[in-house]
Amino acid sequence: MTEVSKRNALDDEMKHEECYVGPKDISDEDILKAMKEMEGYLDITPGDFKEIYRHAYEHALNRLLRALPAKEVMSRGVVAVDVDTPLKDVAEAMARRGISGVPVLDQNRAVAGVISERDFLNAFGPEGAKSFMEVLATCLAGTGCIAVTARKQKAAEIMTTPPICVGEETPVSEIARIFDEKHINRVPVTDRNGKLVGIVSRADIVRYSFLYNPVP
Repeated sequence: MTEVSKRNALDDEMKHEECYVGPKDISDEDILKAMKEMEGYLDITPGDFKEIYRHAYEHALNRLLRALPAKEVMSRGVVAVDVDTPLKDVAEAMARRGISGVPVLDQNRAVAGVISERDFLNAFGPEGAKSFMEVLATCLAGTGCIAVTARKQKAAEIMTTPPICVGEETPVSEIARIFDEKHINRVPVTDRNGKLVGIVSRADIVRYSFLYNPVP
């Protein structure tokens, strides 16, 4: 079982503070977009200016968030398993940490694949199974549970490979596109040598957007 070392909380806080958006970050394009969104004749008053600023601020923030690299939003404390980790241990690790997927590392500590709940369902449930309850129903209906055979199997036998990974500099906008196109909820982040350095999930992107959006 492998776990990438975590950075301390202070480093994370300092990192997130770098996402602050101020007036100097607002581009002319942000201002034009904001003005186009305002209805009716534009007569600049203090109230109008505040409204323009609010819209422009939102455009600037969204633009910067989309351009943020994976390394700024990824979770660094990653639970990972080896290709020869018994599936029993993989399932226990996922259950204990309350996660639905883990990267699988090869002998060189590079990402060889990914195991998710879907992989377990595909391996031990009836064809097309979409939930744990379908697997349970199949087990209860038969003379034995097919999942028992998993005791002798390793992570490499059911993992999804090749894995979908991103680099540390991959922008959030590209990661969001991958999530939508591949219908996945997380991607491992690797360095230039293919070594695991973190993981980005849909929750990481949402959390970053909401928790680190300072009030203008």
